[in-house]
Amino acid sequence: MTAPLTPPPPPNERSSYQGGPVPPPVGAHAVGTPPGAPYGTHGDHGEQDGPGMLTEVRQAAVAVVVVALSGVLLGVLWWKLAPSVPLVGEVVGDRWLVYLKESEGEQSVGVDGTFTLLALAFGALSAVAVFLLRRRGGVPLVVALGAGGLLGSLLAWRVGIWLGPAQDVVAHAKEVGKGVTFSAPLKLGAKGALLAWPIAALVVHLGLTGLFGPRDPEPDPWPAPYGKTSA
Repeated sequence: MTAPLTPPPPPNERSSYQGGPVPPPVGAHAVGTPPGAPYGTHGDHGEQDGPGMLTEVRQAAVAVVVVALSGVLLGVLWWKLAPSVPLVGEVVGDRWLVYLKESEGEQSVGVDGTFTLLALAFGALSAVAVFLLRRRGGVPLVVALGAGGLLGSLLAWRVGIWLGPAQDVVAHAKEVGKGVTFSAPLKLGAKGALLAWPIAALVVHLGLTGLFGPRDPEPDPWPAPYGKTSA
């Protein structure tokens, strides 16, 4: 008599005896593995999307300082390019009176307009410079661009007033003499002009980012369920 033969293993158990890798169950993915990546690998997209938040904050702080300090140049240009407002001093009794030499002149409007146009130009230039230095943008950098533009406008305003004619018009009239024309101090009548720089900077930076900024990669397609093949 012969011993009974051992039956072969079922078909669904042969793969475990052949030494090949056992495929993962359907829908199973390793933690952090993007869809479509090989099983057991980890995606590193989060580590390659740019600098961390701390680095972005540092870059934003540098941008605020640089943009704000450029307001000194804006103040100098405003002082040089703004039209002068002529004043005249007269003595009435024992008092000095100062009045506009040209009551219908538009020099005061020109002073505000000069500041606004220069601020718009500085806003556009600062946005282009920031975009060229860091194309990826980011919320901290955008906030820094707006804050730096506002601080730069305030600094330019004060620098222009400091460089311009004396603020005490009565003392200035006494110094030059009765009936002698002299220039009024620089004055920004429309305070809304201080917002021209940050608004222009944000609009131009947004446009540049939308047109020439980096694009997000297309998401990988989901893999087909195990055991099914695409036609």
